[in-house]
Amino acid sequence: MKKLTSVLLVVMALIMVLPSVVSAAPYKTYTYSKEGEILISPDAYEPDLYVDSEYIGLDEEMPFDDPGDLFVGPDEKVYIADTANNRILVLTRYYKLDFEITSFVNDYGVPDTFSSPKGVFVNEKNIYVCDTDNNRLVLFDTEGNFIKIIEQPESSLFEEGAIYKPIACAVDQYGRIFVVSSTTYQGVIVLNDESEFFGFIGAQTDTLSALQKFWRRFQTKEQRAQQKENTSKELNNITIDKDNFIYVTTSALEDADLQAQVTSKDKTTSPVKKLNASGADVMKRNGDFAPSGEARFALLPTSKIQGASKLVDVGIGPVGTWSIIDEKRSKVYTYDENGNLLFAFGDTGEQTGNIGKIAAVAYQGDKMILLDANNDSFVVYRRTKYGDLLIGALQNDADRKFDLATEDWTKILTRNINYSIAYLQLGKAAARNGEYDTAMDYYKRISNTTDYSKAFSEVRTKWANKWFWTVPLVVIAACLLIGKFFGYAGKVNKRASLKIGRKSLKEEILFAFHVIFHPFDGFWDLKHEKRGSVKSAFVILLATIVAFFYRSIGTGYIHNTSTSSYMNILANISAVVVPLALWIISNWCLTTLFDGEGSMKDIFVASCYSLTPLPIIMIPTVLLSNGRLEPEAEILGLFYGVALAWTGLLLFFAMMVTHDYSLGKNILTCLATIVGMAFIMFIAILFSTLMGKIVGFISDIAIELNYRV
Repeated sequence: MKKLTSVLLVVMALIMVLPSVVSAAPYKTYTYSKEGEILISPDAYEPDLYVDSEYIGLDEEMPFDDPGDLFVGPDEKVYIADTANNRILVLTRYYKLDFEITSFVNDYGVPDTFSSPKGVFVNEKNIYVCDTDNNRLVLFDTEGNFIKIIEQPESSLFEEGAIYKPIACAVDQYGRIFVVSSTTYQGVIVLNDESEFFGFIGAQTDTLSALQKFWRRFQTKEQRAQQKENTSKELNNITIDKDNFIYVTTSALEDADLQAQVTSKDKTTSPVKKLNASGADVMKRNGDFAPSGEARFALLPTSKIQGASKLVDVGIGPVGTWSIIDEKRSKVYTYDENGNLLFAFGDTGEQTGNIGKIAAVAYQGDKMILLDANNDSFVVYRRTKYGDLLIGALQNDADRKFDLATEDWTKILTRNINYSIAYLQLGKAAARNGEYDTAMDYYKRISNTTDYSKAFSEVRTKWANKWFWTVPLVVIAACLLIGKFFGYAGKVNKRASLKIGRKSLKEEILFAFHVIFHPFDGFWDLKHEKRGSVKSAFVILLATIVAFFYRSIGTGYIHNTSTSSYMNILANISAVVVPLALWIISNWCLTTLFDGEGSMKDIFVASCYSLTPLPIIMIPTVLLSNGRLEPEAEILGLFYGVALAWTGLLLFFAMMVTHDYSLGKNILTCLATIVGMAFIMFIAILFSTLMGKIVGFISDIAIELNYRV
């Protein structure tokens, strides 16, 4: 019993000492890898308080219903647009009812009320209410006293019969009011509190196809107006940060456009934008995916939620962070000022912390508030220690306290080893300290080739300065050796041309260097003078396979970041042998019918000799790729292109000489050969599919007989 008691005490002590890995939240917090895989991370926010009408202290006979918006003012009071009850609720910072605005005496001294108010905005002086169905804004002071009605602005820019339905608004420090109207597709309406219209900004660009644009030339004015109405992209919400940058969201874009822009980062089809005062989108989209919510879409028909995120609000957080909410998934996605995803969390459900239908997001100090329109409530989330550490790291970076920021990012990695932003920031810190090799290692972990290339540039410059005189000497020596080799190959080829009888393997292989520069007489001698053989052709084919394999494993990291491109030797053999075999078989089949003079052996030998430029150019290019920067990738691509074009021309001339065709006949034969290759592949795939079905059928019969026996 004493031993058992001692063991139990030790186990209990270990349980108390070990950190808890059980999350208090009923959802997962995650980020994305560069490839789009979900990476689970510690919770940045956890549900702290569920607030409903009873908690607020509302009359049981009139709880708030179908809330349209929630806003946290500068005084940290919470303002709710209680749409169904036609009122604005003002709560204390502790979420108890302070007062409500239900009615007021308007400018004409007549009692007045709201009609389905869907938006509210508050600054240090005033409360702005979007009185949606009354087609106006109503202005109050922060005590709830009526000031004025801001009527619909008048301008010729509004189309005839246009309806003004303000659903959200924001006000900058100069008193300009930015209004989102649910029925206005020209963009954000800009006016002042005297209803003076200043213009539209931030209109969502129509994404018409080239065919649609062509047909517009032949449409009537009425047809164009109808098409514009059908392709309009109305905004659905707006907010503003302390620097007067305006964030707007839309949910009226096509799902295909939304999914495409996640990787393309196209501003024109972005569902969230950051606008300056003139309406230009200045949002930074430096993350692996554009800030637009979910990056990995459910494609299976059985998936509960389909397609891209439906964004309905933006919340401005601390240190340049901002959050968007997805109404489809009831999730929050938070980004830094550069557009990097910091974390995403949330889910639908009934547990505290999950949201039935997310309608608004707002920050209250170190808390986040999410409005639930289905359950007529909101949930207050408190920032965790991990979240505090993350915000602290961003703050230290913003304050240029890089040593403290480095400590914070290092601590974050101890809690979340897959956090790409931490690697990015640590890489930048190492680069600032001149530790470029360390910076390259951090950047490599997150496949950040742009910053890796910058750090590598510094390493290369340092190396070049150290070996300043060695580099030109090596280049000169390499040129001399290449020249000497070609001179030697020329002498061997000349001597072999006078040699009677069978040529040695070395002489046959070196003849390839004559063929690639003198294709007409080279391929003629290859066939008629027996300057090559099947054995030497196999050697050249093997060298080509080795070159392809070396390219897959030896290309510099900057130009080959994906580990999936590291193919095995069998894949490289297939990449060379299969196209070559298809070419040889297809060409032999055709030329046999159309008076070709080359046998299959002749076609094989000539085709293999045509591959000679590939290993000659590819191997040195792969070596050079380890010293090239990202902007210099086009140079490597040019070398590869030259090798392929050279090989293609040699194949063309090889077939022309081997079969003794005219230029026109050879062109037609080569084109027909390519078509034949496609036909052979089709037959092979069809045959393999049929054989698979036959084997499956026989297997099913065998299983059935086995059961019956």
